[in-house]
Amino acid sequence: MTTLTKNAILADILSEHIELIPVAQRFGIHLGVGDKTIQELCEANQLNADFIVTLFNVYIDENYFPEKKLSSFAIHPVIEYFKHTAESYIRDSVPNIEKHLNALIAVSGGTDHKELQLLHEIFLQFKTELTLLLQQEMSRTVDYPHELLNDLKNILIRLVSGSCNQNLCYAVIFSINSLQKDLFIHNRLKTKILDPKLKELNEKELDVLKHSANSQKENLEEKKIKLTPREEEVLKLIATGYLNKEIADRLNISLNTVLTHRKNIIAKTGIKTVSGLTFYCISNGLLSTDFIPERPHK
Repeated sequence: MTTLTKNAILADILSEHIELIPVAQRFGIHLGVGDKTIQELCEANQLNADFIVTLFNVYIDENYFPEKKLSSFAIHPVIEYFKHTAESYIRDSVPNIEKHLNALIAVSGGTDHKELQLLHEIFLQFKTELTLLLQQEMSRTVDYPHELLNDLKNILIRLVSGSCNQNLCYAVIFSINSLQKDLFIHNRLKTKILDPKLKELNEKELDVLKHSANSQKENLEEKKIKLTPREEEVLKLIATGYLNKEIADRLNISLNTVLTHRKNIIAKTGIKTVSGLTFYCISNGLLSTDFIPERPHK
């Protein structure tokens, strides 16, 4: 496979390797790049073209992994890349799978379809584990749970009956497979590049990183809008996969009241997706692995 260079036209590269589109977006390079080269786009956005080209080549060629070259890059661009990657998983990749999966379930008998219900349960487990690990990106010692994604694919391919919408099945499989490949490369980059760099930092540099992380956390705390106790209860149930009717039954309130609480939660947090609300819930200490309420029996 030909190795990409800084003088390559990015549009041509993205057309041939669409899996690089989300990687480019993590650097703030979005679609609509015209006929500019990687070098030109990097100069315009004050980005390190060598670092971006190297990552592009890692993503498109499994045999390409210049560990020495990757290790030579400064730690701060590396950390920024890992931070933006983690954010993109919860903001884009997971909601994309969830959107297609919910559509598949809705047109295939809903919760009465046993295989799809199992699929939904595994997806919720994956989403919860991934979101928890995202909070520990710079200190986590385990890989992201890509094995659960493989389970999701196998259920769809081997167990789901032919009566399900085949186009939606493929959409779910495609979105799962895309994230699974990305997680595999991301885990490898973290193990080989980020972890050794973090170990090389001296005490002063570690303090700077910790101070930066604490400052960001303090800023979030200042901006955090208080939810009522009932809204927190509803949010926890949303984050663990409960539907509106199930929340109403569990809390012994009306469906309209649940919808009102959801509307208030969205208005206060500014977050509309379930994945985003899960991320908000965990990052604000409202949910941990100790709070995984038992799903209602069907």
